[in-house]
Amino acid sequence: MKKPDVERIEEAVGEGPQAREQLPVAPSMGPALANLRAPRLHESVDRRAVFISAMAVVLAVVAALVAQGLGALIHFFTNLAFFGRLSVQPASPGDNRLGLWVIVVPVLGAIVVGLMARHGSRAIRGHGIPEAMEQVLYNQSRIPPRMTLLKPLSAAIAIGTGGPFGAEGPIIATGGALGSLLGQGLHVTADERKALLAAGAAAGMAATFGAPVSAVLLAVELLLFEFKPRSVIPVALATATATGVRIAFMGGAPAFVIPDLVTPSGSALAFYGVMGVAMGMASVVCTRAVYWLEDAFEKLPLHWMWWPALGGVVVGVV
Repeated sequence: MKKPDVERIEEAVGEGPQAREQLPVAPSMGPALANLRAPRLHESVDRRAVFISAMAVVLAVVAALVAQGLGALIHFFTNLAFFGRLSVQPASPGDNRLGLWVIVVPVLGAIVVGLMARHGSRAIRGHGIPEAMEQVLYNQSRIPPRMTLLKPLSAAIAIGTGGPFGAEGPIIATGGALGSLLGQGLHVTADERKALLAAGAAAGMAATFGAPVSAVLLAVELLLFEFKPRSVIPVALATATATGVRIAFMGGAPAFVIPDLVTPSGSALAFYGVMGVAMGMASVVCTRAVYWLEDAFEKLPLHWMWWPALGGVVVGVV
């Protein structure tokens, strides 16, 4: 059947621009028309899925390299702030010889981060993952481009100067920002941009912890909100790629080494269950305490830019 004939039939069944002006077609023509159009539709969908998956792989390589760079940047600021040397070798702040001057280090780092938040982007104030979720839900997965630079830099300064934070939140936020930036540059749909954001975030987590399966599950639960192949496949490819990059740089050793354990007894298993309940209750208390402190800071007669410095004083004393 020629293309003009197909277009006339589509208009007749209500899919063309002049559908209302055409006569209806017999119902028996429905399956034939469906088979006629299906190859073109499936071919288009398959091409888009392959394209997004390919972009997710490229994104994962970049996110994994950024994760490695963030680790080196944290070591750099740690060496500079506590030991006065220019190095990216791992170092522990506890080995410093600053004496009481060590109290000043986290305060200065917090002041720098506060200035970056005020004059750069207020989004760096967050924990990382909640901000990415907010962009997915309310802004069609559009994250400001400046976040790709300010988030890892502020996190490296905060952690490197003694802040009690982890690198997982910042690298997840940075990977998500990279995915969103890529999606905005390619002018893809909102769903495809969400898949790229989730792929970047999951790739950052996989590159940090070497846990691709956990990274996929995290992305599905917190960012994708669905378990459809069009979204999960790019994320899975991204985490596998990021894990490969991590192995190339750091080897295949796990991020957290667990010693060999003997088979637990029945009483030990029962204790583990009780401990799990206790940890669950403790997590609820800890979470509510964090929210309570955040609300308490909101009531202070002080600009929010200086809030990190107050926390830095406490960290320095401790």
